[in-house]
Amino acid sequence: MERKHRVLIIDDDERHLIATKEILEGEGYEVIIHQGAFGSTAIIGNIRPDLVLLDVNMPGLSGEKLATLLKSNDKTRSIPVVFYSSNDEDSLRKAVAEYKVKGYICKGNLCELRTKVAYYLMSGAGQKQCSISKQEN
Repeated sequence: MERKHRVLIIDDDERHLIATKEILEGEGYEVIIHQGAFGSTAIIGNIRPDLVLLDVNMPGLSGEKLATLLKSNDKTRSIPVVFYSSNDEDSLRKAVAEYKVKGYICKGNLCELRTKVAYYLMSGAGQKQCSISKQEN
């Protein structure tokens, strides 16, 4: 039996944690959640997730600073980190380049969440099309 991909979600908002966990579990992933940035480096080092979804805007220790800590630690440097944020895409693209994380996913776009998580995990499922059509304003 093949091991499920393990995704760790770090966010200070409990609602986002729970909702995202349910969505990704529905896609067949093993999902672990952690509220807030503090203590997350130890968790990442211990559980060795296949992917970390990291909120950018958290009090005390931002996702950007946490990403820097993870990249500077031998135990966590190789674990893929993706910013998961409600920030605008332009600022997220800049943050991805500056902090050298794998990419970003915008909160609120369920199709993008499913598709990009699959893509970042390289499961091949990242190629599937979204059945949700975008509405233009």
